[in-house]
Amino acid sequence: MKLPTRRSAPAVPPPTVAPHGSPEQVEARLRRFEVLVLRRLEGLLQGNHVGLLPGPGSERAESREYRIGDDVRRMDWAVSARTTIPHVSDLIADHELTTMAVVDLSPSMEFGTATWEKRDLAMAATTAFGTLTTRLGSRFGAVLLSGDPERPVRQLPSQTGRNALRRVIRGMAETPRSGLDRALPVPRSAGPGIADALDRLARTPTRRGLVVVVSDLLGSPTAWERPLRALTARHQVLAVEITDPRELELPSMGLLTLVDPETGRLLEVDTGSAKLRARYAEAAQAQRGEVAAALRRSRAGHLILRTDRDWLLDIVRHVARTKRHRGLAA
Repeated sequence: MKLPTRRSAPAVPPPTVAPHGSPEQVEARLRRFEVLVLRRLEGLLQGNHVGLLPGPGSERAESREYRIGDDVRRMDWAVSARTTIPHVSDLIADHELTTMAVVDLSPSMEFGTATWEKRDLAMAATTAFGTLTTRLGSRFGAVLLSGDPERPVRQLPSQTGRNALRRVIRGMAETPRSGLDRALPVPRSAGPGIADALDRLARTPTRRGLVVVVSDLLGSPTAWERPLRALTARHQVLAVEITDPRELELPSMGLLTLVDPETGRLLEVDTGSAKLRARYAEAAQAQRGEVAAALRRSRAGHLILRTDRDWLLDIVRHVARTKRHRGLAA
């Protein structure tokens, strides 16, 4: 038995493009979604950019006095010593940013009890970042992680223009699902995880840029923290954590048979037990805390998107907070 899914209309229509759609249909759906995204984010990401989100450029510019929130790694020690006042170096904005999206489309993302599934939300967020990237004339590519045993990790090299975004959207839409909709799924070994996708990107020679990791980040952070640190040593990294409310707390629905989407194994759970629900919520909170701590240690940005909230509004708030923190707000 699966948890029931509420079939309410989503606040933002999923941007999924069906693999069998004609080029005209793909173009029309992409154009509608671009209008939707840009209308909501217009004015937040204007002018020269030091990244799709506020972050470091690649070359030093003039020095200025240190302000609270500045990155101490940009301290200009020579000027600070001469003036006895702490100074930091501004960085020249990158006019062509390379953005790579690491998108988790593994079986654990095929779950959702609110507006839509985590997989659909991951595709929507990736499309939003890709739309903004290609609109600014930057390069966009992706590494797709799936449950396909023949091709679990697929890399799409970065390219410029809207064709790059369309290629990523089609690649996500064509990524096969796990097939766990069957009444009795067949147990199997778990495939590669998000760590494998991160490690593959870290070993790929690319110019400095932005890496957007879109995943539910389930499991132990020790599996993906090392390759994530390897990426943050060279790139600006934003981790977009996709969550569903039922992953944080269980409803009281009596005896349920739950399916592990990664392995297909079954587990009977008595959700009528208040003690069990409390232990589950406590364990879920502890696991989310470990994820947040690992991202802080890795110096990666952290954005949480939920299947029961307005994800575009969450992106807007994150960008605004980051700009204020960096001292780049108007």
